[in-house]
Amino acid sequence: MVLTGAGLSTDSGIPDYRGPGAPARMPMTYQEFVAGPEPQQRYWARSHLGWSRMRQAEPNAGHRAVAALGAELVITQNVDGLHEAAGTPRLVALHGRIAEVVCLSCRRTTPRAALQQRLADLNPGWAERHASVEVRPDGDVALEDTDGFVVPACEACGGVLKPDVVFFGENVPAPRVERCYAAVDALAGTGGTLLVAGSSLTVMSGLRFVKRAAKLGVPVVIVNRGSTRGDDLATYTVDAGTSEWLPALAARRGG
Repeated sequence: MVLTGAGLSTDSGIPDYRGPGAPARMPMTYQEFVAGPEPQQRYWARSHLGWSRMRQAEPNAGHRAVAALGAELVITQNVDGLHEAAGTPRLVALHGRIAEVVCLSCRRTTPRAALQQRLADLNPGWAERHASVEVRPDGDVALEDTDGFVVPACEACGGVLKPDVVFFGENVPAPRVERCYAAVDALAGTGGTLLVAGSSLTVMSGLRFVKRAAKLGVPVVIVNRGSTRGDDLATYTVDAGTSEWLPALAARRGG
């Protein structure tokens, strides 16, 4: 079983929040987003720029190696869709996918690409005027002045649109969590291993599965650049890049 985090996607050009040398970054919380039109404008103005670049990212050697390992389940904390693009079977996208949008009123989901076109039509020249801004994790960018950016409403009911991902301050849907717990439980007594790749395990959404595995006596191997919050629970820790280490593992396993 494999649990992956943002460090797996850095070699695809998507920066992470907590990698070695990364500046301190704090994403918008769910509570901020739903507070009113101004934070929603700020979010979508930035995301419109960041996602136009993020969606061009391609799976790297680490993603392809995870797909080749044939794990019983891959849990990813990433929302970038690169595991899907690499053809990973048996995948749980714990925090959702940034390529989908949900209405907070009617719960209708639509493709992000369709909203991207609506944003471009309502804000002509916006992307061109801000082409040089720094891209941050999860499709965000370093942009403070978002005045004048027009945010469309849900076409079905006029409600507020949000990316269909779990923001900080939101809970992961219970069925996803239960599926992951069940997969960890199935490892116990079967000689299975939980492999953590490219995650600092700072947030509990991923760390809880490491805690569960350790409690059940399931070996935990953590591969990450720098220390993690789960190191004291691990059977082995490997300070290495996932794009180099995972392909070597897949090759040894015949993947």
